[in-house]
Amino acid sequence: MKKFLALALAAAMSLSLVACGGGNNPGSSSAKDPGSAGDPGASGSGSVSTPVSNSDFKVGAVYITSQNDTAGYTFQHHNGITTAMKNLGLDPASLIVVDNVPDNDDTAVEAAIDTVVNQGADIVFGISFGYIQPMNDKAGEYKDVIFSHGTGYMANDTNFNNYFGRIYQARYLAGIAAGMKSLEEGNNNIGYVAAFNLDYAETCSGINAFALGAQSANPDAVVHVNVINTWGDEALEKQAAQALIDAYNCCVISQHCDSAQPQLVAAQNNVFGCGYNSDMTEQAPTAHLTAAIWHWNVYYETAIKAAMDCNGDASKFVENMGGNAYYAGLAEGFVDASPLNESVAAPNTKAVMDAVRELIISGEWDVFSGVKLSYNISEDGKVEIVKTDADLVDNAGNVIVAAGGLSVDDGVIKGSMNYNVAGVVEG
Repeated sequence: MKKFLALALAAAMSLSLVACGGGNNPGSSSAKDPGSAGDPGASGSGSVSTPVSNSDFKVGAVYITSQNDTAGYTFQHHNGITTAMKNLGLDPASLIVVDNVPDNDDTAVEAAIDTVVNQGADIVFGISFGYIQPMNDKAGEYKDVIFSHGTGYMANDTNFNNYFGRIYQARYLAGIAAGMKSLEEGNNNIGYVAAFNLDYAETCSGINAFALGAQSANPDAVVHVNVINTWGDEALEKQAAQALIDAYNCCVISQHCDSAQPQLVAAQNNVFGCGYNSDMTEQAPTAHLTAAIWHWNVYYETAIKAAMDCNGDASKFVENMGGNAYYAGLAEGFVDASPLNESVAAPNTKAVMDAVRELIISGEWDVFSGVKLSYNISEDGKVEIVKTDADLVDNAGNVIVAAGGLSVDDGVIKGSMNYNVAGVVEG
């Protein structure tokens, strides 16, 4: 489910003190295809037993774009790390960042990792999907350092894990806002700028969840997907959004890409939008309805605390995190829809979103089940959720989940979903 990117800088070699322990892994699930830790490099010898204090502990981070971004993917990760560090009483100066590292250059990513380790990082976060192989390799080389990779699937059983979440739940909520707006506008065409589609379960499941949310409010909604084949490129994001409006007269533009460009294009064309990663209402106040967002600090605080509590033995990190794949959702506060921009949203949208949010959090229902939702709204704005047993089908007519069936397995949502549901059209 995202994605993502890479960094570059001078290389060096140095061992760091490291710590870990006491963590907790909501919705723990083993990785899809845990990678090998790789060949231990010359610098990876044993673990240090000296406890690490708050004043000594350092956090390393490799970012795909700038740490100074004001919205989007890197912005939300950076905010999550700095918030977690503040909550744990860590000095902001103990964060070591290498940013603007492309995820299609393994040499640059390796150099960035070497840099943060050389500067004393005890734990290294790599936020882009594309950093996956260098993160895996360096975890084998630097055994006394903890490595944590966002949105990937490789891991080992000692000092390297991955983390992601049920962002599809938040996308369903955003889809509700889009569907209710399209119904109000009398226009069933909704656009979606996608980094990828069927190539990755992350992108595919997000598109599907958004479409199902939109169709719960407007059964005739069609989601037109324009794929840009990169996690982030502001020029392509802008072009793709404009093409969706020009070609299909889309009245709402959603996205799975890194910047706020699709929301800016929506505003410029007097249509509406649903952003991603961070709340983009400030960037497009006349257009933005809501965004599927991450509260990355929920994970970062758990991981950093686990690292600090482990008394210098990096090999305990995965064990103390409860597994090598962290996976959480609405129930844990890890994902959500950003506050609804009620100045542009359709009436009663917030009440519907709130009711569905509680339904998901309770565990009574989840997105990819054989139970479809619809809504009855009384004159005083109270929402009745109507559940109907119905097949979940793809856009080729194949039954994915039979009527009344349980939601698609986590392993499919995270790792192998490669179909679009009915009502999704690419191109």
